[in-house]
Amino acid sequence: MDLAPYLLLAGLEGLVEASVLMLSALGLSLVFGVMRVVNVAHGEFYMLGAVGGWAIASLVPDHPALGFALALLIAPALVGALAIAADRGILRRIGYDPEATIVATIGLSYIIQQVVLMTFGPDARAVEPPFYLNIRFPWFGYSGYKLFIVAVAAVLVGALWVGLRRSRLGLMMRATQFDRETAQNFGIPVGRVYSGVFAMGAMLAAVAGVLIVPANQAHYLMGHDPLLMSFVVVIVGGLGSIPGTIAAAVLIGLSDGLMSVFFSPTLAKIVSTLLVALVLVFRPQGLFGKAETRA
Repeated sequence: MDLAPYLLLAGLEGLVEASVLMLSALGLSLVFGVMRVVNVAHGEFYMLGAVGGWAIASLVPDHPALGFALALLIAPALVGALAIAADRGILRRIGYDPEATIVATIGLSYIIQQVVLMTFGPDARAVEPPFYLNIRFPWFGYSGYKLFIVAVAAVLVGALWVGLRRSRLGLMMRATQFDRETAQNFGIPVGRVYSGVFAMGAMLAAVAGVLIVPANQAHYLMGHDPLLMSFVVVIVGGLGSIPGTIAAAVLIGLSDGLMSVFFSPTLAKIVSTLLVALVLVFRPQGLFGKAETRA
């Protein structure tokens, strides 16, 4: 039996899953790293991106490429605006208390889910791919759109990395993450930084949702699995660690691809869960996290 085609297929599927997972998990990691907020509504921002992408793309059904481009631009912007409103209207009012923010974002998640259900109904919605391209490998054909997902995710992650390292906003975010009070004393608008970070995290999840819809479908319950897998990636990589999140997303994505092709998707989820358990036992701070020092 020639394993080469199966290994190639597993690698491609793993890269696609890793790309979507990377965007979603980076949003969650960014919010926790800077704000110390566990955003349980993160999966619903992913779902809003997908459903919003479908709603926007359906406005121009005769031009799939134009509809998808509009969805990729407008849906994340709308989700980001909602995140800013949630930050200023809810999280800021409760002082970003860790326990209170978990409860608040659980409530926000439920509200978003029910509003989408009442507005769009329970049916799954498909979005036509912006282009049809079948890439031929020696053994099989593969969807060019899925490789487009990988390319877009790589560009966005690279831009985020450069922005965090080189831009003024990135400098303010790092200063706020290191010491909120000192940053405030130096004139950094911490409230605006928090709103921007929360919006950025939500927009990354929304972009992942828009990208996956042509390869999947949009429905009001689709945020559950991305939320859980994002938590898995963030825990394995290290809470708040951007390099750790990227590395863990690639590791888990490729692992899921291999397990799904050679065994079953159910076994892939079991392996991901076992990986989290092993990391928590042998390296609680995550692969790239820093151990806390105690007096």
